[in-house]
Amino acid sequence: MTPRGRRHLIKPLVLVLAALALEGCISPSADSFGRYTAPIGGSPVIPNETPYSAALRCLSGVVSRHPIRIAVGQIADYTGKIESDGSGRKVTAGAALMAMSALAKAGVHMVERFDTSVAEMELKYANNKLISGDGDEAPRPGDFRKIVAGTIPGSDYYIVGGITELNFNIRSENANGDGGGTATNAVTGTLGGSMYVMNVGLDLRLVNTETLEVADVISYQKQIIGRQVSAGVFDFLGTNFFDISAGESALEPIQLAVRSVIERAVLEMVDRIYRVPRNVCAVPLNTADDPMPDNAPQPYPRQADAAPGAPLPLPSQPAPANNQETYNEATRQDPSRGNGADSSLGNLSLRGAL
Repeated sequence: MTPRGRRHLIKPLVLVLAALALEGCISPSADSFGRYTAPIGGSPVIPNETPYSAALRCLSGVVSRHPIRIAVGQIADYTGKIESDGSGRKVTAGAALMAMSALAKAGVHMVERFDTSVAEMELKYANNKLISGDGDEAPRPGDFRKIVAGTIPGSDYYIVGGITELNFNIRSENANGDGGGTATNAVTGTLGGSMYVMNVGLDLRLVNTETLEVADVISYQKQIIGRQVSAGVFDFLGTNFFDISAGESALEPIQLAVRSVIERAVLEMVDRIYRVPRNVCAVPLNTADDPMPDNAPQPYPRQADAAPGAPLPLPSQPAPANNQETYNEATRQDPSRGNGADSSLGNLSLRGAL
């Protein structure tokens, strides 16, 4: 058979093989499960962890004993950065939800202030006597939900702020090389790699709900690294030639970096507002070595317990003498505080245990 004949024979064979391959993936009629095709992938659902999640959970044993209520307000994206194709913003709009998850990990008593639309609608219906009573029996005429004053607990503090920085390509480095023999059919190869760094920044405020005094301010930033490696080989083997290349690239997730910054900020705010002793997470809770056992006096009164117009009473068990210096300078400036590298908190990597 001539080369031209072989080429004409190969073309229909390739088309037939491609059709058979596609037939194994997609069917024109649905299967017994109601699907035309089975989706790929089988990755299980895992906890959405950061290196600070273990530290937050460690604090829950202390925090859950005290009735300070915290709400989360708007934590907006103030970077102004959007995708080049106009598909949306580069930074998540769910920073407030991440802060709520972080507070929940720490066992903080939260009250909802971020989305009260359903509660407000229920209150409107109840005020118009449109919602039946809450009894188990079938509703009867005149049986409607009563509105009782003072049933909604107030917050003592709330968190607001925003994502204020997103800086691309703070620094980048790259290297590339080519090499091979000098003959026409000699083997040649290429090798290259690059790294670049960006960062994301966050500013949060902790505000006293009754007095609107700013009780705490935190500004944190986290750098994000990306890398790319590629290699290729070009060679002649007889009358054929081969050009093979491979590469790998990775970028630390931007939204996970935002979550990490938020969890670190929440960790510091919770530490300060509850006056958690240093290294408390390294001590077994509720044991003889626990600095705050269950039977200890409750040293953290709420703003509601103070006289009208008076500041929040000081704790009966005072914080360390250098509390302000510790929390605002040495502790908060420590880049390793509370992350998964702390042996007392376990060893966590991003979104999972090592």
